[in-house]
Amino acid sequence: MAPFIPQGLVNPELNLFFALIIGFGFGYILEQAGFSSSKKLAGVFYGYDFVVLRVFFTAGITAMTGLVFMSYLGWVDMDLIYINPTYLWSAIVGGVIMGFGFILGGFCPGTSVVAAVIGKIDAMVFILGAFLGIFIFGHFYSDFEPIYKGSYLGQPFIYDSLGMSKKWFAFFLAFMALMAFIFTKIIEDKTNKVDYKKFDDRPNYTMPSFLLMVLMTIYLFLPAERASSLHERSPETVLEMYNSQEYHVDAVEVAYRIIREEAECVFIDVRDAESANRFMMPGAINIPLKNLLDNQYRSILRDKNQKKLFYSDGESNAANAWMIAARAGYSNIHILKGGLNGFFDAVFNIEESIPEDQNGDFMALYRHRFLNEVKNFFLEGKAVRELRPQQKPVKTIIEISIPEGSGGC
Repeated sequence: MAPFIPQGLVNPELNLFFALIIGFGFGYILEQAGFSSSKKLAGVFYGYDFVVLRVFFTAGITAMTGLVFMSYLGWVDMDLIYINPTYLWSAIVGGVIMGFGFILGGFCPGTSVVAAVIGKIDAMVFILGAFLGIFIFGHFYSDFEPIYKGSYLGQPFIYDSLGMSKKWFAFFLAFMALMAFIFTKIIEDKTNKVDYKKFDDRPNYTMPSFLLMVLMTIYLFLPAERASSLHERSPETVLEMYNSQEYHVDAVEVAYRIIREEAECVFIDVRDAESANRFMMPGAINIPLKNLLDNQYRSILRDKNQKKLFYSDGESNAANAWMIAARAGYSNIHILKGGLNGFFDAVFNIEESIPEDQNGDFMALYRHRFLNEVKNFFLEGKAVRELRPQQKPVKTIIEISIPEGSGGC
């Protein structure tokens, strides 16, 4: 349901409902395209029907065009799209099995389900064969695993392997698809001996092809990054939010979260790496101010359920980071009031006894006692979170001696 769920346009609880509706729609399209017929599906291997290639190419080009433009507009984050890793041997062996199965059975897994639903017996047999293959693979997985996970290549992109940019690859892929449509139609006409007089009765795809190449040309010359995003806030809104002091967090709350080690709060050190290496808040991560909006940190800033607390030595750099993140549309972001200097001043410069003018104030007394506990917490070294080694079960070996003269096994 991207980009609707990540952008908050659709309730995540309706994800499965929409997936069901889309699944029905996908099955209907496969049926209308003729993919429930094994003869039509196998026709691509014999040269008399290339509808499978054209439909799959159309789906791929449509998805690619939608993704590149929605990614540019900020509606889809390509970093959140999962790409299956590439294992060379499993890809080769699986491709060979898939090819033979396609030729012999006339179906792929998806089209076999569509054909079985409308009562095709050969598709039902194909599905039974698929389940049999799944059972064999699962039962003998340990034997197949060296092939299944052999020659791991990571998640390579074709355009990276070819040494070209993503934009030029998209352009050439769209052009190659149009050429494939033309040449496969020529092969079909020669194989089926179609009368040239029937050519005028066919639909004309000149305009859609022209629009596709225009879109790819536009994408080719677009800037690398947009100047604004979908959820970007106006400067006036950001300034009003900052002046409200609602997003400023004082030393007491920060200390409380450190002691409790709350997972729903992440401390973000916006200083340079050298300063962060000298001292960081327990469990904090370092994101220099200049790198705040880099792609690798988007997942951290995007998490609406996790409280992000920016801090630096003082408050100015953290305030700049907060304004950048707020302007970009991120939420649940906060600033350490007074920065590290203010935090240390509140914790380490606290007097041993409460001032006399606050002696009757229970809230002041509680704050004073708590900050003293925090001071001892830091001074005793408990603020440094240690990684505990994984516990191992204790194995006790008991030697059992067999009594002499006893029988049995």
